Amino acid sequence: MSTEETKNINPDTNAAEAEEATYDAEQAEAAEAAAPDAEGAASGRNAELDELRKAAEESQQRLLRAQADFDNFRRRTRQEKEEFAKYASLKLIEQMLPVIDNFDRALVSSRETQDFEALTKGIEMVYRQLEQLMTQEGLTPIEAVGQPFNPEFHQAIMQVESDDYEEGIVVEEVQKGYMLKDKVIRPSMVKVSM
Repeated sequence: MSTEETKNINPDTNAAEAEEATYDAEQAEAAEAAAPDAEGAASGRNAELDELRKAAEESQQRLLRAQADFDNFRRRTRQEKEEFAKYASLKLIEQMLPVIDNFDRALVSSRETQDFEALTKGIEMVYRQLEQLMTQEGLTPIEAVGQPFNPEFHQAIMQVESDDYEEGIVVEEVQKGYMLKDKVIRPSMVKVSM
């Protein structure tokens, strides 16, 4: 049988075959049309992936630089603290040099003249100079005698009987206490009435 005879024998079969052939042709065309789109999408994804890799690498580099900067900052800060601590008393020492010079002059003068009254007077002057310097720096003596005992400012070394003061009042100061601005640097050693 020829092809024409086969087509004529079963017209439903021919229509189904024709329909299938048309569907196959459409699929082939769609696949051909989609192939450039798939290639374009793949190349677009590769480009996007490359951009993301570059961004991640740049972020990594920025992170490394930030860590290095922080390490340098920490090292520099530590060195500055050490330097500050090493020379923190420089200003005070410079201000005390004239006081030391005056003590030296008083001692030399008293050795030469053997005038103890002049030595006492000189030492009193130097003491006032030193006291003035310490006051300028914020050092103040703690008032103790006649004040109520306060363990933040006073260190009781003994309790004594007193007719002049009521109980818990500082009667005598054995060693003067000092504050630097608002901080106690040495409490007063005191005797307290009982």
